[in-house]
Amino acid sequence: MSIEALKGKLPDYAKDLKLNLSGVFNTPNLTPQQAWGTAVASALASRQPDVIRAIVADAGQHLEPAALNGAKAAAAIMGMNNIYYRFVHLSATKDYAQMPARLRMNIIGNPGVDKIDFELWSLAVSAVNGCGMCIESHEHEVVKKGVSKESVQDVIRIASVIHAVAAVIDGENALA
Repeated sequence: MSIEALKGKLPDYAKDLKLNLSGVFNTPNLTPQQAWGTAVASALASRQPDVIRAIVADAGQHLEPAALNGAKAAAAIMGMNNIYYRFVHLSATKDYAQMPARLRMNIIGNPGVDKIDFELWSLAVSAVNGCGMCIESHEHEVVKKGVSKESVQDVIRIASVIHAVAAVIDGENALA
């Protein structure tokens, strides 16, 4: 499946999503690797099989295997971290913030791709998963390393479009 085929599955009421899905990758603020890696990580975080297949298929034209693997790794590690750190952040018991997580996170230190790209993909997944603590941490890291706020906004824009497309497709599949 391709993104064009995916757009064909979107109903008329989601016309804005079709249009956004067509243009969201064309940004001067992100490299193709950053944009397409964001799309892959966000698709995996969406958990919608058709969206994952379409995004990964089209991303293959824009990503080297190491970058595709890095985007998948960002989705994997943040799937765990977002739950853990969202709990730490939202719990009324503040002692958890002082306790070691005791979770393996080696991929963050050596993701096999540019660290900034991995941080951007982690930020996108954190936005999809709604972890404020992780959003704050990854946004801080990329801005500290010189990434523009416009680039951060584009990453979140991609994540939001991918997630919305996944929600609509899931909804339509449930109604079929």
